[in-house]
Amino acid sequence: MNTDDVVNRFLQRVGEQDADGIADLFDEEIDWYVPGNEALPWTGRRSKRSEVPHYFHAMWPAFSPGKSVVEVEAVLVDGDHAAVFAHFSHVVHVTGRPFSTPSVFHIVVRDGKIVKMHLYEDTAAVSDAFMNRP
Repeated sequence: MNTDDVVNRFLQRVGEQDADGIADLFDEEIDWYVPGNEALPWTGRRSKRSEVPHYFHAMWPAFSPGKSVVEVEAVLVDGDHAAVFAHFSHVVHVTGRPFSTPSVFHIVVRDGKIVKMHLYEDTAAVSDAFMNRP
């Protein structure tokens, strides 16, 4: 699979909330980085494919069901590199607070597997929605 194919499968599986299927797209050794408040269990670095499902299993239940909107605005591919420009809107389940953030995934694919995934978003907006009750 080329970069475009892998990224499209990644986005499809994210939409299906298929954490194990997403992990299957990753190489065994990875460079994963999601910056943010360390109190949120899905932030930080990961280096193994086996760690990928935990990210999604920790994050998805934190959002109120039926109150999330993810819009993919563009996917740009240049060789092994892809940039996915998106916009996330969620409501945090425990606080009831909404947040919205533009986001970019930087994905690198080698030999048909994702070897790098870095997410860039408004970490202050995310943290504020989780840490502060209305």
